[in-house]
Amino acid sequence: MILYWSLILGLSMLLYVLLDGFDLGVGMLFGLTRDETRRAHMLAAVSPLWDGNETWLIVAGVVLWGAFSQAYALLLSALYVPVVLMLAGLIFRGVAFEFRGRARRTRAIWNVGFVVGSVVAAFTQGAMVGALAKGLPVVNGRFTGDFMTWCSSFSALCGVALCAGYALLGASWVVKKCEAEARDAAYRAIVPLLLVVLVLLTVLFFHALYENLAIMHRWLDRPILFLVPAVALCAMAGTVNGVRRHRDNQPFLMIVVMFICAYAMLAISFWPYMVPFSLTLTQAAGPHASLAFMFWGEGLFVYPVMLIYTVYSYRVFKGKVDPTSGHY
Repeated sequence: MILYWSLILGLSMLLYVLLDGFDLGVGMLFGLTRDETRRAHMLAAVSPLWDGNETWLIVAGVVLWGAFSQAYALLLSALYVPVVLMLAGLIFRGVAFEFRGRARRTRAIWNVGFVVGSVVAAFTQGAMVGALAKGLPVVNGRFTGDFMTWCSSFSALCGVALCAGYALLGASWVVKKCEAEARDAAYRAIVPLLLVVLVLLTVLFFHALYENLAIMHRWLDRPILFLVPAVALCAMAGTVNGVRRHRDNQPFLMIVVMFICAYAMLAISFWPYMVPFSLTLTQAAGPHASLAFMFWGEGLFVYPVMLIYTVYSYRVFKGKVDPTSGHY
């Protein structure tokens, strides 16, 4: 049961990062253009899907709360501020997404809200990952820091890196779903964003080495693990190739592979810890009876149904979008 729910939690978080990641990326790129036609085209690319994508964040939160309550309590104590900021950003982005389509005099305000909400949500997610990688002060299973312990130069850099990564994912989604000027502008943005992500990841690597973070020892002790970032570099090369040949689907697929590699690197670095390096999966898990009870509801029925309707919705809305067809 512990392994099962850890896999469900990991898959839910991966699906959220990939699916809502391109939504947030499109939101950030939205702020870099003033052309209303391109903006309409970009919004049409995510309009039918963005609300469902956020569902996977709720699933991850429910699984963490129900199956790994000890980790939930510890993480919320340590990351309360960025979690609240992330949720506020997602809520404001959602409200702005709907209101801007109907507003006239206040549309500029909702445009700003859409962009700022996307940036805040993306940055805080990266900062939380950085705080976990850096390590949280934990004594006897309790967080002993203060409400700003999560904030450091390393976590801030992780936040900026994830913003750039989401923007890259969003640009590749626009290429995949749009045509005309919106697609051409996204094509022009992919390679510069890819270089920014590569530079930021390199800086993060040396930053972690300089601070002698515990997470780095696993990689230095087992060099074979560097095969995972090698695959990510190959995916970067595939992205550039897709851009040069104007293959609309290839950049998105290659960037998804990059994100999966980055996610795998985190999993390798943290396993078997739920909170590195203080709380293992076994220590964080609830009683077997609770995990088994959850299995017969969410694990056996709800989760498979969600996977099915997610696949179905993407199948319904496949292909290029038409920005003149309306909001949805």
